[in-house]
Amino acid sequence: MPKIIKNDRIVEDAWQVLKLADGEAAETVALPQAATLFPLAVWQARKDELLVRVATVGVWLDSSEGPEALVGDLASLAVIGVNFPKFADGRGYSTARLLRERYGYHGEIRAIGDVLHDQLFFMKRCGIDAYAVRADKDIEAALAGLRTFSDAYQAAVDQPQPLFRRRAA
Repeated sequence: MPKIIKNDRIVEDAWQVLKLADGEAAETVALPQAATLFPLAVWQARKDELLVRVATVGVWLDSSEGPEALVGDLASLAVIGVNFPKFADGRGYSTARLLRERYGYHGEIRAIGDVLHDQLFFMKRCGIDAYAVRADKDIEAALAGLRTFSDAYQAAVDQPQPLFRRRAA
């Protein structure tokens, strides 16, 4: 079973990520019974069926998909995956921050895709709390990357007060 970093620990990953193959349609793809992160298109096409058939439901958003598509469904989702298709694509940071700050999502937000240890500290600051590190990378080194910095000057999801306000208090 693959491993992920969740809540600052390495744990077994009980979730699978469903990706549509070329030519596969959201309306007809086979639905696994296990805990699955479904693409947004599958969720939108088959939401009622998923809520009845699948034990635990999660959705993953590609970098071009915004979190506003899930606003009415947040309470139904145990996990929201945010895809980082390549290292240089930072749209997932905004997606995570919007989910936490604007839409009040309190469930797990998981980074998937091209997730590297240099990014984890910044992902955490945006509200991501689980990381599916690329399979070819050392997950222990990635976990250590979460502790690279002990504090931050700016306010963010993980620390709403900037440093100068914390020092003044």
